[in-house]
Amino acid sequence: MLYWLLKWVFLGPLLRVVFRPRVEGLANVPATGPVILASNHLSFSDSIFMPLIMRRKVTFVAKAEYFTGKGIKGWFMKAFFAGTGTIPVDRSGGRAARAALDTQLRVLRAGNIAGIYPEGTRSPDGRLYRGKTGVARLALESGAPVVPIAMLNTDDIQPTGKLMWKIRRVRINVGEPLEFSRYAGMAGDRYVERAITDQIMYRIMELSGREYVDVYAAKLKTAPTAAAPSETPAAPAAPPAPEITA
Repeated sequence: MLYWLLKWVFLGPLLRVVFRPRVEGLANVPATGPVILASNHLSFSDSIFMPLIMRRKVTFVAKAEYFTGKGIKGWFMKAFFAGTGTIPVDRSGGRAARAALDTQLRVLRAGNIAGIYPEGTRSPDGRLYRGKTGVARLALESGAPVVPIAMLNTDDIQPTGKLMWKIRRVRINVGEPLEFSRYAGMAGDRYVERAITDQIMYRIMELSGREYVDVYAAKLKTAPTAAAPSETPAAPAAPPAPEITA
């Protein structure tokens, strides 16, 4: 109930008037059934604007600490994440990735939409980084199609490290669904999962027009010289999924 109140009565109408989202390809999101929305990640505001423009509820997972803060700020964050359909997950242990995956699988098996950022973290400089294979595992284990999404200018609306937002028109591109059911039963095969992930990231690159860097964004954040612009590899050709033979 809180989700729909925020989206259609309180926060949603205000954001639509102020930021006037312009979306290309929204009809590519299936009207029913399980769907994985895989997006690049430029800003905290991605998790606000992307669900806002969808006709169906989108569920993300977030670390449990967002739901346990103290004081007014803690209450506001808890209310916001709960109201936007975000599910808390304990990400402190070694099974954190599996816990997040299992949570999203439950969402998909209920016939709903799961949102995921394959890069695993926000881009530090606006470029598109190597995707983690959790998105492929999620697709293989659920059988759900993957809809690639490009957030185009949310890093301009809310630059990294800034609390204040700039008033700009939000722009989002939604691609056609990618379907991987022909690889059913191959979850856990790291070569298949890497190839599928690369296909998804290539499509997001096409939709976004952003430069691609074949390095994990988290690695760049801990080692800033890991992928300097002068060393950035050229964007790969569209990687085909591996052929499966009997």
